[in-house]
Amino acid sequence: MRAMTRTPELVRLPEGAEVVRGDLADPEGLEKCLDGVDAVFLMWPFHDARPMTAVLEAINRHARRVVLLSSGAVQDGLAPDRHTDPVGRSHAEVERLLRQSGLAWTVLRPSTFAANALWWADQIRAGDTVAGPYGAVPMAMLHEADIAAVAVAALTEDGHDRACYQLTGPELLTQTEQVHIIGQALGRPLRWQELSREQARRRLLDDESFPDSFVDVLLDGYAKMLDAPAPTLTRTVETVTGTPARTFHQWALDHAEQFSRQ
Repeated sequence: MRAMTRTPELVRLPEGAEVVRGDLADPEGLEKCLDGVDAVFLMWPFHDARPMTAVLEAINRHARRVVLLSSGAVQDGLAPDRHTDPVGRSHAEVERLLRQSGLAWTVLRPSTFAANALWWADQIRAGDTVAGPYGAVPMAMLHEADIAAVAVAALTEDGHDRACYQLTGPELLTQTEQVHIIGQALGRPLRWQELSREQARRRLLDDESFPDSFVDVLLDGYAKMLDAPAPTLTRTVETVTGTPARTFHQWALDHAEQFSRQ
């Protein structure tokens, strides 16, 4: 197994994994990373899908199969340019290019990452209140280990070619409920403090670690989720792996150290 990343020094992978420095925006470096590779797990980090063509051409010269981590924001039957959500639009175009590439492919469309809750880690370490907007938004929180398990199956087993897997966690939880569950995992009560959109916007713009260009994208996404029907839960993780999707409580236990006060 070989992992390509811009920052090898920050990556934690199992013993025996080869970690190499590389960038999808660097075709020459990508070619070196692909030498001897026959299957690729691909995460697309850009809102612009146009560089994907060159990346797929490079992969096609080495590998035969791609498992793409796409997005649950992609809507079937809707052309990429008809998606109003920028995340859905870019991933829909990436999916289209992959399908036309001649490679064997499997697409994973995950629901909300449970790891997004790590955004609250600083607040939880500092106190017992998490302040944020749209606390009533329901989300099907998905453990990253379940994404990995499905990806491994698609990369190493037969029967996943041209499959598009909608992946969700096993339960719908509001942000308020997520905070309470993290508190249970830590053994101390936590509460949610609702912020208005404008209050949240000012906080995010003041946060140097959060890109200004993504502030309104994030808040618009939350607003749409609040107005839309609740996400549909799937059992795809269990169908593919034989093991039910992990609960958010399990995720919180697995990551309790990252929320704990030192």
